[in-house]
Amino acid sequence: MDALKLIAQDSLKPEVSEAIKVGNTVKIWVKIREGERERLQAFEGTVIARKGSGVSETFTVRRVSYGVGVERVFPIHSPNVDKVELIRTGKVRRSKLYYLRDRVGKAAKVKQQIG
Repeated sequence: MDALKLIAQDSLKPEVSEAIKVGNTVKIWVKIREGERERLQAFEGTVIARKGSGVSETFTVRRVSYGVGVERVFPIHSPNVDKVELIRTGKVRRSKLYYLRDRVGKAAKVKQQIG
């Protein structure tokens, strides 16, 4: 079991993990393969959850696109996640923000953390 943990340690990306906190608005650049070509696609939204630990840790990002809520789950340490940009930090008191699913408009916004 220790050999498995050693292999997993090499795959971890500690610099990405810092920007991904619940309530933050982030822009995730994902590598998309189309045939033999590869391109980057951006997905911007609010982090509403983090799950798991170690290599299998994931985070859920939610945004509203054309009036429809879209949620996407990303593995933090995946090689397909190219980079994560922090747009704004949020001030929240919950570890999971699933209540944002029921809110519409300005009520679905997370307060910005100042300082």
